[in-house]
Amino acid sequence: MTTSIVDKFEAVTLVGGGNASVALLLDTISYAPTCVAADGGVALVLEAGLVPDAVIGDFDSLPQDVRQAVPADRFHHIAEQDSTDFDKALRHITAPLVLAVGFTGARLDHQLAVLYVLTKYPDRPCILISEDELTCLCPPHLTLPTQAGDVVSLFPMGPVTGRSSGLQWPIDGLAFGPLTQIGTSNAATGPVEITVDAPHMLIMLPVAQLPHLIQALVPAPPAGRWPARAAQYKDPPRS
Repeated sequence: MTTSIVDKFEAVTLVGGGNASVALLLDTISYAPTCVAADGGVALVLEAGLVPDAVIGDFDSLPQDVRQAVPADRFHHIAEQDSTDFDKALRHITAPLVLAVGFTGARLDHQLAVLYVLTKYPDRPCILISEDELTCLCPPHLTLPTQAGDVVSLFPMGPVTGRSSGLQWPIDGLAFGPLTQIGTSNAATGPVEITVDAPHMLIMLPVAQLPHLIQALVPAPPAGRWPARAAQYKDPPRS
């Protein structure tokens, strides 16, 4: 069982080394003040004038000069190479929600790996935040005050069905799967309500929905969250 490096009762900001601005990080910090850097993401944290509460990773992309700027006891080295730094960090954070910046843009293979990790840990709600888009694993039930015309894209990472209201193209009766049926470029006709039957559906929304998405995910009771995939995934060694 993985032990927590960061254990909080409120949302946590996780920072990666991908595309992100200081302004985006500071806006995210306003929702989730605890800041964790995944390896090289510490550079953006320091650029923003902040000191991370923890730095987690294998440190293969850690800037050389950060050791003087961050207390030594905040570095948590995880040597194994079987997982990404996003995976290493997310699985060692215990919090009701993680807001992740700096994990989009740059290399496509890195972005795909991040989407895989979102699906790998369905019991750890996490929102990927870019300059104009949010991505997360859709919870069992989600209601948002979207506006008519807002993009609501759905992409299945595995077999999943669901129901919806407020979408231009309803999803009722569709058998989604990455090789059978996807739901990208759908749009809201007003407030949306989506229910899915498996932790396999990624949802992409306008960044303006961030406060509403946080409000929808943070207070969700255990019955409204996905369980861990304990039987399917094992922790990588030496973590």
